Amino acid sequence: MASITQKEVEYVAQLARLDLTEAEKPMFADQLNHILSYVDQLQGVSTDGVPLTSSIAHEKPVLRQDSPHECLLVEKALANAPESHNGFFVVPNILEK
Repeated sequence: MASITQKEVEYVAQLARLDLTEAEKPMFADQLNHILSYVDQLQGVSTDGVPLTSSIAHEKPVLRQDSPHECLLVEKALANAPESHNGFFVVPNILEK
């Protein structure tokens, strides 16, 4: 069975820009290892006689009727925004320069 180490959890957290506490790192490693254990269990299930599934989507998508309606005004859209500038939402930078 594959196993996730705390070092791998730290690496993935760093890639995802997650700031994990020292207590969370072993907890997430344990949870991920439980998931992998469950996947190993599923590998043992016999699928003989089960037809292959090429797609789970319906043949024709179920769509709602498209009907025109009034657009949301910019002022109303930005009413609860913590910060806005020139009619746009202001969000923190996520990429380092």
